Amino acid sequence: MYKTIGVLAHVDAGKTTFSEQLLYHTESIKERGRVDHQDAFLDNHSIERKRGITIFAEQGRIDYKGDTYTLIDTPGHVDFSPEMERAIHVMDYAVVIISAIDGIEGHTETVWNLLRQYHVPTFIFINKIDREGADVSEVMRAIRKELSGDAVLLNEQVTSDYIPEYILEWLAERDEMLLEQYMEGKINFPLFFSAFQSMVKNERTFVCMAGSALKDIGIMEFFDQLSLLTPTDFDDSLSFKGQVFKIRHVDNNQRITFIKAIQGTLEVRHEFKFPHTTEKVTEIRRYNGNRYDTVQKVAAGDIFAVKGLSHPQIGDVIGNETITQEKVELVPTLQAKVVYNGTEHIKEILRFFRILESEEPTLKVVWSEKFQEINVHVMGIIQLEVLIEVAKERFGITIEFGNPEILYMETIQNSCVGYGHFEPLKHYAEVHLKMEPAKRDSGILFKNVCHADDLSIGHQRLIEKHLFEREHHGLLTGYPVTDICFTLLTGRAHNKHTEGGDFREATFRALRQGLEQVENVLLEPYYRFKMKASIDYMGRMLTDIQQASGIFESPSIEDDQVTITGKAPVSTFMNYSTTFAAYTNGKGIISLQFGGYDVCHNAEEVIESIGYDKNADPEYTSTSIFCAKGKGYSVPWGEAEEAMHCIKK
Repeated sequence: MYKTIGVLAHVDAGKTTFSEQLLYHTESIKERGRVDHQDAFLDNHSIERKRGITIFAEQGRIDYKGDTYTLIDTPGHVDFSPEMERAIHVMDYAVVIISAIDGIEGHTETVWNLLRQYHVPTFIFINKIDREGADVSEVMRAIRKELSGDAVLLNEQVTSDYIPEYILEWLAERDEMLLEQYMEGKINFPLFFSAFQSMVKNERTFVCMAGSALKDIGIMEFFDQLSLLTPTDFDDSLSFKGQVFKIRHVDNNQRITFIKAIQGTLEVRHEFKFPHTTEKVTEIRRYNGNRYDTVQKVAAGDIFAVKGLSHPQIGDVIGNETITQEKVELVPTLQAKVVYNGTEHIKEILRFFRILESEEPTLKVVWSEKFQEINVHVMGIIQLEVLIEVAKERFGITIEFGNPEILYMETIQNSCVGYGHFEPLKHYAEVHLKMEPAKRDSGILFKNVCHADDLSIGHQRLIEKHLFEREHHGLLTGYPVTDICFTLLTGRAHNKHTEGGDFREATFRALRQGLEQVENVLLEPYYRFKMKASIDYMGRMLTDIQQASGIFESPSIEDDQVTITGKAPVSTFMNYSTTFAAYTNGKGIISLQFGGYDVCHNAEEVIESIGYDKNADPEYTSTSIFCAKGKGYSVPWGEAEEAMHCIKK
């Protein structure tokens, strides 16, 4: 039986040390490493060892009692959360580490919410019980209050032959059939145990146990219990299907694609068909840390890496067809310019960053041909520092970054119809697009009411493709537009003169012409925050939120603690965690999660500082091109509607 177990936690909760103990006790490694000694097995990158934090999600391989486990140690620092989130997609079960000293911390809640969103059954290990001030009962109280009321603390092992009384009662309270047996005193242990497994798998119960990873207390007792409560049921008989969750480049930048086999089997020389190409698996590797074994075949449930595939991207499910998965929940809110003063051509630096982007899709490398500069999207300052080290170590280049800037977006306040016409000599395309405001954070939407008598299906699909092929600049700042529903009303092609690129030109001009007609709105990213501290600090907390242009719900007060939730702009709140920790003497808890985009609190100031000139954008124009007497001529956006050839819908 194959099982993929993820280990997640707030930074410094003891996650990597916990993983080292498991690997050692199951004889996957011969010696236990430590983060502070810079020799942890799964923190095998020099950057991780130097910084003492996990940056990359790496896996260890465990064979235990007839089952094979892939143990994924994930980053705990918020700057590397997307790496952690991608690993969650392939976990069968998860272990969340919580410090018995620090309790539930900000990132713990982020991790927990993601696990619930992706429905990953979860165990909790309460760590550092050997430390002075450790209070397991208080941590359990917080877990039940902040995370789930269905958390249960196990003090002894549960098996199919023995279940302690308090667990029998716990299970009976959650199942009518079990309750009836329990009340009658007829305990069928295998039945109760099977119900326990089912409740764990269906997230109706969250098993908690306590120990110390550093002092090796309770580690194997926890793993023994986990091994009994985590059945999996993968099917080898179906055709192969696997999910890509990680990409790395090794051995002179050869690409390695990491896959979780969801069903079926995969062998070396298996061919995958992608649009316009077919690729063949040339090697299969099973990794344990940075070591690996090559195999000829893998089966459903296994985690492995392959050589020979260059087409699939992180998040794709590959098999008979490739399906791109939903985007990750955690989204970068900052952008920074790459500063390079070396001898390599800037296009070579761009190539290096494209490699990094394939490994970390949220990095999103943005190239400006006009200014010959590279910008990257990032989660925070620490990620920029790590990128500088990665560039030096992997590519031998010395780079710096400009000051990080907020990633803004734009949308529209009202509806209109955008008109675009492109007709220089021997070209022809016309597009009419209805543009309406869409629900916040819905992105770009597309509808089609164009009749095939007006425009062929092929040309209609071209227009849709062009709307989604790249982000489109807004008029206020040049940042991308979002939350707009485009409806294709009608269009026109020429039997002889229309070429492929003509509809791209007409579509972009229609979009831009529509933006010229409506009220444009600047959006900025917001955090959803949750702050908990002594009630003595409530006044300071509320004042800070208001000064940061945030909003909050009514404070919740329990005993001498106050909890405040709300939302605030990233631009005003991105460094607040440090301030909060300082005035609460490190005893306060703050959780910041990306809360989507909303109206910018200081739009005029931002627009003025960016200084975008909508009329000088080399990629966009709202002017349509018409043809008369064998010559093309321009029609400004304000006159374009009257000049269109199609009947307005």
